Formats: sequence, structure tokens, C-alpha cells
Amino acid sequence: MFLTAVRRSSNVLKSFKPLYDRVLVERVAAETKTKGGIMLPEKSQGKVLEATVVSAGTGLRNEKGELVALTVKPGDRVLLPEYGGTKVIVEDKEYSIFRESDLLGVFH
Repeated sequence: MFLTAVRRSSNVLKSFKPLYDRVLVERVAAETKTKGGIMLPEKSQGKVLEATVVSAGTGLRNEKGELVALTVKPGDRVLLPEYGGTKVIVEDKEYSIFRESDLLGVFH
């Protein structure tokens, strides 16, 4: 029901902000050709573990109640774990939500 409502609205992604330490990412498209120009079938493309951060939450509170800000920001390229995350479909595009602690690294 939520996904249906999201598809109807055109500005949902711009106004969507994950809660706490969660990060909304868009996976990078898989390579469909080799460097030599050979087309790869879907089965041999493999799973893409790289993504771009679309939106990030405000952070998580520590034991003292202080807000600890996230280290990633929108536009960062991150390395994802092979499994995990929550898939979300917004305006016919697929995104994933991960906790920042689940991300493996940031590309600079």
C-alpha cells in the first residue's frame, strides 16, 4: 500500500529523508559489456556492490544522549555488503535502505 502511494507522488524522493542512522542508496548499473566490447548475459554480470548515497538520516544518539552525525552524505559512492538492506521502489526506480554501520566503505 505504501509503495503504491509513493509511485503516485512525483516529488517524494526529494522530500524523503531516512530516520536516524539509515541511508538511502541507488545501486550503480551493472556493466553489460567487457572492455573488449563483448556483451555479457545477465547471469554473468554479477551483483553490483557499489552505490550512490541519495539521502541520509540525521544520525544516532550515544549513551550520553548526544547526536552522532553520519559520516556519509548524499552524493558519496559507497561499497555495500553482498546481502542486506531493504528494497524500496519509488517512481519505478529501485533503491535500498541500509544502516550506516552496514556500509563497508566510502570511495574518495
